[in-house]
Amino acid sequence: MGVDMASAQTAAPAVDAKALFQQHCASCHGEQRTGLMGPALLPESLERLRPAETLQVITKGRPATQMPAFADQLSAAEITALAAHIRTPVLPAPRWNDDDIRASRTFNPAPAGEPAKPVWNADPMNLFVVVEGGDHHVSLLDGDRFEVITRFASRFALHGGPKFSPDGRYVYFGSRDGWITKYDLWRLRVVAEVRAGLNMRNVAVSGDGKWVMAANYLPHTLALFDADLNLKQSYSAATLDGKQTSRVSAVYDATPRNSFVVALKDIPELWEISYDPKAAPIYDGYVHDYKMGEGIAKSGFLGVRRTPLDEPLDDFFFDQSYRHALGATRPKTGDGAATAQVVNLDVRRKIADLPIAGMPHLGSGITFAWNGSTVLASPNLKGGAIDVIDMKTWKPVATIPTPGPGFFMRSHENTPYAWTDSMMSPTAKDTMTLIDKATLKPVATVKEPGKTLAHIEFTKDGRYALASVWEMDGALIVYDAATLKEVKRLPMSKPVGKYNVWNKISRSEGTSH
Repeated sequence: MGVDMASAQTAAPAVDAKALFQQHCASCHGEQRTGLMGPALLPESLERLRPAETLQVITKGRPATQMPAFADQLSAAEITALAAHIRTPVLPAPRWNDDDIRASRTFNPAPAGEPAKPVWNADPMNLFVVVEGGDHHVSLLDGDRFEVITRFASRFALHGGPKFSPDGRYVYFGSRDGWITKYDLWRLRVVAEVRAGLNMRNVAVSGDGKWVMAANYLPHTLALFDADLNLKQSYSAATLDGKQTSRVSAVYDATPRNSFVVALKDIPELWEISYDPKAAPIYDGYVHDYKMGEGIAKSGFLGVRRTPLDEPLDDFFFDQSYRHALGATRPKTGDGAATAQVVNLDVRRKIADLPIAGMPHLGSGITFAWNGSTVLASPNLKGGAIDVIDMKTWKPVATIPTPGPGFFMRSHENTPYAWTDSMMSPTAKDTMTLIDKATLKPVATVKEPGKTLAHIEFTKDGRYALASVWEMDGALIVYDAATLKEVKRLPMSKPVGKYNVWNKISRSEGTSH
């Protein structure tokens, strides 16, 4: 076959995307793309960013950040090559160890003699922290007046929900690119920051306020810090023999148990790590009789107590007693089925499968009293229905129709309704459905035509429900939770989530913990 020499000579030269990255991007994002001033640019940290969005960010920049537009400096071919390059794995794989974690920490001590009281006048228990994903800011909202107290810049792509100290004074944010930020809500300033990993799922704060734990996708670790973000120790997310490691799906605090509970995405185990100094010793492997002390005991304090499972858990939540973890496993293939299971944390084994179709988002599930029992209900990422399960029998008691699949479900002990969105639906993303917790039937809807309406959170007394218009030019809508009338609307930049201090620290029924 002959070669068309004229075509070969006039063809555009190949784009060297790696060289372009080093020239234009490395100073902010790091030579190994692990992040510096800018976020990490790795496949693991860009999984939620669609390719078209990646092209737009490189072309037009990102508003209200230091990310510039490159449309005037780079050709369309070069921008396309860069967008593809940052989605390729870095070889050798980037490392992030204990020394890196400690070197990344910054700390800002309080001025000597500063009073330990808020600089604002509001109920500190009825504040909302509102995460605005559109331009990476956080607003602090007075939950009585519904007025913004302050607004400050956050790290890129906060994820997993902020967590509060037990007294409600401090809030800890976790970002997808591994940063933990401790912020003083009373004095309105950053106290400390540390980078726990390169790609992080979420953080948890212990019920006694002494510990903060981070769950990482990259590296495959858990990182444990004290309250001021000094690294205490890191844990390899690995099997007991160390032959297989895993991304960490999630870590949550179980205050009544004085422990953190950890799900692993790639290994069928659930971990419990106690922060009780008097925790019972741990015996790994098989022993004849635990009471006889056979086997080699490990310290129960900050040690890993393993529960073997049939399938790994993608995410989970607790029942109100914190005896059970209820979790879902993503399907192994695109057309496969998700599974859901109940793990008893006391006997350390799965005790039931949850008969929930579709893809339940159990990390946003809720429980409430019904008909002399307690039931759980969870939003579903596939299918327009919510399955309600009796937590005594683990059997379904109702299937509640909704306009489409949703991501968040919320309630409050002082309201008769559970609110759920349908934000995953292309046709019903603008609809929030209210379900009567007594009859388990949909009774009302609120709508924001043509927009995405999602993520409810209540004031501490349950009188008002706050919803997000999940758009760049979005808003926070305050509804009267009894009449469903709009009370106020505050413009916000894609308010992806809002979190009430009292509801979180009191572990309110109907909110995520």
